[in-house]
Amino acid sequence: MKKKFLVLIEKDGTNFSAYSPDLQGCIATGKSIEKTIQEMRSAMEFHLEGMIENNDNIPVPRSLNSYLLETDEIAPDNIITTIDTEVPELAPA
Repeated sequence: MKKKFLVLIEKDGTNFSAYSPDLQGCIATGKSIEKTIQEMRSAMEFHLEGMIENNDNIPVPRSLNSYLLETDEIAPDNIITTIDTEVPELAPA
């Protein structure tokens, strides 16, 4: 099953860094925006696999509008996107 998670990308010196407000602790970096998105997709899939292994609840992705109402952390030069991420199904017990 795929879910679309909000991702913020920030310029950080010569690199870019990305995080998803819905997946706390899930981050990635890259030399370009494209590489950062690729790395973030992999990080998100790995993060979600770990959550499932730990029997954690998978968060429902928030919309950009709901996130904007909750935060003032977004800088004018941030890049905001979504990443379709494969969410593994729970394995039968």
